[in-house]
Amino acid sequence: MEKDQYRKDLDTPYKDREYEEPFMEETAAELGGDVRNERYIEQKRTDRSQDRSNQNGREGIGYGRLGLILSVLSFFFLPVILSIAGIVLGFIARRKGARGAGTWAIGVGIVSLLIAIFILPFF
Repeated sequence: MEKDQYRKDLDTPYKDREYEEPFMEETAAELGGDVRNERYIEQKRTDRSQDRSNQNGREGIGYGRLGLILSVLSFFFLPVILSIAGIVLGFIARRKGARGAGTWAIGVGIVSLLIAIFILPFF
């Protein structure tokens, strides 16, 4: 296909310009940032991070409650196994956003583990 014939078939607003290749390429969009939408993009990022933290907090509270239940149950039977499980679930809950329930699960689990290791062997 010749250049002149290609230019006639080219359906763009720049029909009068001559090109050496049968395609047009624009690299300005890849090289420069879109300054106008920067504030909008930043707002979207903060909205997404807040949604993630809210969702993770709800997910973490389940881990925290389960860890607290296991830590309390460890006072009555299988103290070493259940207290370690409660401590691990407490750390998972804290990482997922449930700081209160996770901290309580860790604390109660540590107390139960210390009692099981140092006090129960004497009884």
